[in-house]
Amino acid sequence: MKIVGKTDIGKRRTENQDNYRAGRQSDDTIWAVVCDGMGGARGGAVASSVAVSVLEEEFVRGLLPGLHSAAIRELMEQAAQHANREIYDLACADPSKRGMGTTLVALVLKNGLAHIVHAGDSRAYLYRSGRLERLTRDHSMVQEMVENGSLTPEEAEVHPNKNLITRAVGVNPELLVEYGERQALPGDILLLCSDGLTNFTSEEELCDILGGSEFFGAADAMIDAALAAGGQDNITAVLIKVEATED
Repeated sequence: MKIVGKTDIGKRRTENQDNYRAGRQSDDTIWAVVCDGMGGARGGAVASSVAVSVLEEEFVRGLLPGLHSAAIRELMEQAAQHANREIYDLACADPSKRGMGTTLVALVLKNGLAHIVHAGDSRAYLYRSGRLERLTRDHSMVQEMVENGSLTPEEAEVHPNKNLITRAVGVNPELLVEYGERQALPGDILLLCSDGLTNFTSEEELCDILGGSEFFGAADAMIDAALAAGGQDNITAVLIKVEATED
């Protein structure tokens, strides 16, 4: 397995409120987390940092050899809830941080199965055989409008309220995360990213980068593309390449 990640403050922000972590367990299980903080001066960077730290700690401790799929899902969902509660309690204790929160997209790859939990509009993708497939659904007002037929996907891409999310870690005492699974094959590439990437690069552009770049240069190429298109937000991309065990 190969992992590469990069984050960039972008061209207009004074602080990078994105955070990511990724790692590999002794049995070659891979985990990765991307969070995009919200709350500005009220603590978006704190929220995203707490979230990735909590998930890293619980994944390193809890992703044991032999863990089955149902247990992985339970671990991921509980880790997200623990991060939610910690951020929420911090915000309640410090009035300057009231309202802080973060998006979350986390992945565990074990025995050829990708487990994904997410809340908000940070995304997961699967690149396979020249095609890019989105694995997550944005938790946003605009996505809800697409789903009820009020907007087309094309209209959603340029809607002024595109960034208003309906779920975030740390904003409420309880968190509803969405869970999904996807088979991962040797040669596949999994991408986790914040909306600073997807708001400034199309899925077609990301697909072209993955198809035309050396793996360890792909994250840099994605960041460069988003910056060239305006780069007005923090930008984060984490890539995992699936390889056969003997590789």
